[in-house]
Amino acid sequence: MTGFPVFTADGDTPWTDAGHGVRRKIVAHAPSLMMVRFLFETGGVGQPHSHPHVQTSLVMSGRFALTIGGETRELGPGDSYMVPSGVVHSALAIEGGELVDAFTPMRDDFLP
Repeated sequence: MTGFPVFTADGDTPWTDAGHGVRRKIVAHAPSLMMVRFLFETGGVGQPHSHPHVQTSLVMSGRFALTIGGETRELGPGDSYMVPSGVVHSALAIEGGELVDAFTPMRDDFLP
């Protein structure tokens, strides 16, 4: 039909240790889009980094200090943010929780 999974059950994909108190799981992907769940322990850190992908994220639970392009905001459940291509960003879990990120195009570096 499409050449990539149309449906994915939660148990179909494993969690990957992303380091620094963070785990990630690919939810769905196609060449032009990828959705990924990130679980953060309290104090977990998404290290400062940039990538060519545009990223949007939704805070599902927890509290996070998000820094994007040098500006930091505290976000909680229901809040969201967008990271333009090439902009340095990072996350600190003030309270452990979950982020759901979407990337365009997909992150080939996240594939097994």
